[in-house]
Amino acid sequence: MAESTQYALHRPEFLSEIECGEQKIAQLMQGKTRRFARGGELIEAATEHPFVYRLLSGWVCRARVLDDGRRQIILIFLPGDMFGVKSMLLMRHTDAVIALTNVVVERIHYRDLHDAYLKNADVASRCLWQVMEEERRLHNWVVGLGQGDAMERAAMLVLDIRARLLLSGALAPNATRFEWPLTQGQLGDYLGLTAVHVNRVLRRFREENILTIRAGVLTVYNSELLVRRGYSLLDSYERHSAAYVGGVDTIPNESRPVEPDDEPRAMRAARI
Repeated sequence: MAESTQYALHRPEFLSEIECGEQKIAQLMQGKTRRFARGGELIEAATEHPFVYRLLSGWVCRARVLDDGRRQIILIFLPGDMFGVKSMLLMRHTDAVIALTNVVVERIHYRDLHDAYLKNADVASRCLWQVMEEERRLHNWVVGLGQGDAMERAAMLVLDIRARLLLSGALAPNATRFEWPLTQGQLGDYLGLTAVHVNRVLRRFREENILTIRAGVLTVYNSELLVRRGYSLLDSYERHSAAYVGGVDTIPNESRPVEPDDEPRAMRAARI
């Protein structure tokens, strides 16, 4: 089982319930394994779907595709994450869930999970925590898209992915390199940036010797500078978590870098 620190902001008195619920759900899913190839659709948008999943390996995302082909990646799920919990109560999913890599998942029919939810308070606690955690990440990303500049958003994404891999035990505490399967196009779909702007952001990271992405591997060269780039968009939990900020305790407001290619707030407001 992953470390208890993966349960962000849990009330300590309920930790044992969440962990017991985790074990119970794992038992219910055991042996119900499926594989999906990169690009495969685990859940089709605007359809009824009967399963809830746990990701064993690989990356998947929740995304919405507009009528003209534009796509927004909403959430990224990593090994150990549960997703599709809304299958238990909602008639249909509004968004698709797509494999970003080859993936292996376990799954459970919503009726079986709902039955366990009603009969076992620990299972209910674990499911409720999952919904709260997704809400926390979504709130963070709304703030990032609404208030963050391109460099801040990209740094926030890297910090989030790295921290979640660390907390799940997928990365060693001192790891500076890890697999990064997101293409520049997918980065743009998540960050709300054009391909040209994504390329510019990655070049800036490289020129400032903060990080590079080559051949599907992300290498962090200066963790402190990376934290300083993304710190203003981290929430109160993340700012006090070593997995996110390492030894960087506080970042003065005046340390926020000025981006010459940022769109002025007034111009952004006028465009909206």
